[in-house]
Amino acid sequence: MSEHYPRIRIRVESGALMIREALSINFYMRHSHAVVAQAVMRALEIYLRALGGGPELLSRYSHEAGAWRRLDEARWERTRHDLLNKHSAIIHLWDASSGEKRYRFAYHGRPIDKPLPWENEADMVCAVSFWLPTEYLEEHSPGRVRELALELAGPLPFCSGHAGLAFNCEMDVVGVPREVRKLCFRYPGMDIPDPHLFSFEMGTRVRGVSWLTFLGQPVLGEMGGAAGLRSRLSSPGTTVQEMEGERAVITLGLWPEAGDTERGDMLPTYQELARVLEPWLFHEKPLRSSAFTPEDLLRWERRFLD
Repeated sequence: MSEHYPRIRIRVESGALMIREALSINFYMRHSHAVVAQAVMRALEIYLRALGGGPELLSRYSHEAGAWRRLDEARWERTRHDLLNKHSAIIHLWDASSGEKRYRFAYHGRPIDKPLPWENEADMVCAVSFWLPTEYLEEHSPGRVRELALELAGPLPFCSGHAGLAFNCEMDVVGVPREVRKLCFRYPGMDIPDPHLFSFEMGTRVRGVSWLTFLGQPVLGEMGGAAGLRSRLSSPGTTVQEMEGERAVITLGLWPEAGDTERGDMLPTYQELARVLEPWLFHEKPLRSSAFTPEDLLRWERRFLD
């Protein structure tokens, strides 16, 4: 176990890994897929270069149909075509070499300018996620992971984003939500991911606080810009860095931290930022899983506030 986060390896009876600790880097964009597709493609290329691999690194894929397939050269070209040329796109890529999905890319591109009749255009976003194992953090340093997150953010016209520790798992697999529920209240610095859900609901709100919290417009402007945000934060180790395009990133210390409520580590720097961002925080509809009651979900969302 690292001093900064637990080592989590939860397996099913067959031995397959169900949940592990990881790092996720996420961005939410209030623009239609057709507007952001080129930027998302550039970010994916940055991710692959940083990991020292080409498309073969992410050797499995899934499109809208949901079936997993081997990502050969022809299917990679199809993935690229779908990302760049369709009106919407749902693409998941992952590394199958270890069977643990340590490296993952997930993109949900919505046609915000032409939503379907039952969709709420006001809350839809395009959401993209990049995953790393904690082994990458330990080998390359937190500074390098932060640099990579900033590189990925560069081309993306995000409204908000976050990067930090998360449970690497599939929340729609039977038994996973129950196991995550056992852990998430103990380790408040670990996120529970679901880009599919958030792409329908996020709007311009902020998902929550993390080791790196990215703010764009309109939230950053409503806070008085980077200078206004900086004036509200006083915790040692917290920094606010301005980015091009009226954007900023808040960094909470040198390392991403999981915290541990059983040891009394409540992550006070995260609590301070959560209080500052509270008026803009996103509140999820209680649909995640039967393992999470509405009261559980609200308690988890407000874990840095109450």
